[in-house]
Amino acid sequence: MFETTLEKEKALLVGVAYGQQSIEEVENNLSELALLAETAGAEISGQIVQKRTQIHAALYVGKGKADEIVSMVEMLKVDTIIFDDELTPAQTKNLQKLFEKARVIDRSALILDIFVRHASSKESKTQVELAQLQYLLPRLTRAWTHLERQRGATSTRGGMGETQIEIDRRLIRNRISMLKVDLKKIETQRDTRRKQRDDMFKVALVGYTNAGKSSLMNLFSNAGVLVENKLFATLDTTVRKISILDHEILLSDTVGFIHKLPHHLVASFKSTLQEVKYADLILIVIDLSDPQYEKHLRTVNEVLIDLGVLERQTLVVFNKIDLVGEPEMLNEALREHEGSIPVSALRQINVHELEEKIIEIRQSDFVVETLILEHSQQKFLAFLHRSAEVLNIEYEPEHIVVEIRIKKGALEQIRKQSLTDGIQDV
Repeated sequence: MFETTLEKEKALLVGVAYGQQSIEEVENNLSELALLAETAGAEISGQIVQKRTQIHAALYVGKGKADEIVSMVEMLKVDTIIFDDELTPAQTKNLQKLFEKARVIDRSALILDIFVRHASSKESKTQVELAQLQYLLPRLTRAWTHLERQRGATSTRGGMGETQIEIDRRLIRNRISMLKVDLKKIETQRDTRRKQRDDMFKVALVGYTNAGKSSLMNLFSNAGVLVENKLFATLDTTVRKISILDHEILLSDTVGFIHKLPHHLVASFKSTLQEVKYADLILIVIDLSDPQYEKHLRTVNEVLIDLGVLERQTLVVFNKIDLVGEPEMLNEALREHEGSIPVSALRQINVHELEEKIIEIRQSDFVVETLILEHSQQKFLAFLHRSAEVLNIEYEPEHIVVEIRIKKGALEQIRKQSLTDGIQDV
């Protein structure tokens, strides 16, 4: 299995501004890459940015810049060179030959390393291993140069079998297939649990990694979710039933997003992100104290588009307002994003305003209905308890009067059932 280790290693960051990208944009990307590298335990020794019309097909950077990097690696005694974009297998091979002792990795490999360190549940470990193998498969090289072709396992006459690299590829493909089956089972289990709580109003926290989602989750639910000032501190989705202003809702905290999050990672974490797909309200948590907050918001929206959930109701929550130095920056953000809520999860500023907004949205998605049941319809009464929020029950001599609060979308199902069972609407 592919794995990187960056403890106590000196790292050099490399980025290319190509096409319409500016040098400033790539430098901002490298600032994020530096945070990723530091999260993985590396020490940043320097960075190099080159402006090109397009990425060099063989070396990512131009030949002259590659030679410059060789000199810089020797001078700074760099152990690892991290490239901001995903390298092709050929680029990785060529660069590794050029830099000899210094290890070459890209953004995807670095993120995978962090994911390996932070995966704790069976689901996240399965997802990370799948992403690792999908990354590794096209990058396999012949690591054992002394091996000739292996004889076929069933051959007694010395027939030509598979090469070692072919064996490795076959084993990896088999393992990928097994992991996909395992994830499908996990997804089915998630669907079963989700159906059991389908009547509840579901809120999902999404946002850039390190935006404060876990802090909000803990504030609302005492969930005990790990909170660290690191990227991708948590990978597992946490779901909790909580009470906000006497209303019960389901709140879920998902894996954080990041700029240029590799597509195969999003695909591997599809089952985890399904909580977002089925949410009634998506809270987009943005760290307003970060100068790149607008870019982060765009990144989150891009991932939501990829997941096909942008049509869901969303609410932008600007977190960490206690760290915003200029009040005008907050005012401008609120003007630009009408309806957004400014909070500080750490200082518990404006949290009550956020709670009120969540309940306001919840109420708009629910209706209150009064039904009249026969005393013999206890089975249907139990169905109502499972399918809706029962607000009041009055047992009268001839009928049972039941007041429920239910999602607008589920009301039609209740009405169809009421026609079948002879139930009256008041």
